[in-house]
Amino acid sequence: MNIKITKNINEANCITHSGAFHADEIFSTLILSKVMPEIVIIRLPEFRENIKENAIVYDIGGGKFDHHQIGGNGKRENGIKYAACGLIWKEFGKEMLKKYNIKEIDYVWNYIDKNLIQFIDANDNGELPKLPTDYRNVHLSYIIGLFNPRWDEDIDSDEKFMEALKLGEIIFEEFLQDTISKIKAKDLIEIAIEKAKDEIMILDEFMPWKEFLLQSENKKAIDIKFVIYPSQRGGYNLYAVPKEIGSFENRKSLPLKWRGLRDEALQQVTGIKTARFCHNAGFICSAESKEDIIKLAEYAMKN
Repeated sequence: MNIKITKNINEANCITHSGAFHADEIFSTLILSKVMPEIVIIRLPEFRENIKENAIVYDIGGGKFDHHQIGGNGKRENGIKYAACGLIWKEFGKEMLKKYNIKEIDYVWNYIDKNLIQFIDANDNGELPKLPTDYRNVHLSYIIGLFNPRWDEDIDSDEKFMEALKLGEIIFEEFLQDTISKIKAKDLIEIAIEKAKDEIMILDEFMPWKEFLLQSENKKAIDIKFVIYPSQRGGYNLYAVPKEIGSFENRKSLPLKWRGLRDEALQQVTGIKTARFCHNAGFICSAESKEDIIKLAEYAMKN
């Protein structure tokens, strides 16, 4: 990492708050580290005026990259308020992405904002919905928070801040590379949509397809009910298209009489000799051969 921490304010080119740290300033720091040659950060209990002229101050001080002032510091069209991470991403995110030789920078910027940054912001601003389970123990911001010194530990909080940065860097880089990888599939999905017949889309290889299909502006996309692709476990999968991302409702589900069956039981019901499995929720089934999975798809469309 090109990140150092200092106790000398005259050395610092980045300033954030001391005390308990959160995913907000951890990921803010990581974004900045992608656009700055080197970060020398100081964590202060309160903002001070005697800093370097070009130093970036975030999550403290009530300025451009803080959100603790009265009324906050703006919100997105969907209502999610900006925290420091979102403000840093809005300012520097596209500059960062240019270094990765990405063609569709606006799309990737929006994707990362929607699928990572907005969660960090919403959590920091207390906007996450309440659920009947304690999901806090598994979400990103909580895990980052676990790196803070515990009440019975005598350890410098700055040391733990640097440890959290190391984990955050791994997560952020993997998320970024995963996003870049997904974008490579976008044009291929558009081609597959155009080639789709009888409301069935066929992919020659496994690739991310849900978001691109559901967001496609091609008029054929809205009618596609099933997607066929080679399974990563071998054979082929038939997948029901969900009504929206994250939904368990499908545009058309697989037949009731298939659900929960596998191997011989499924083969007897379908008449397809290589049929292997159908999920009891009716969203996916599999067969050994491409020919047979297409037959299953055609049968499912009629029933």
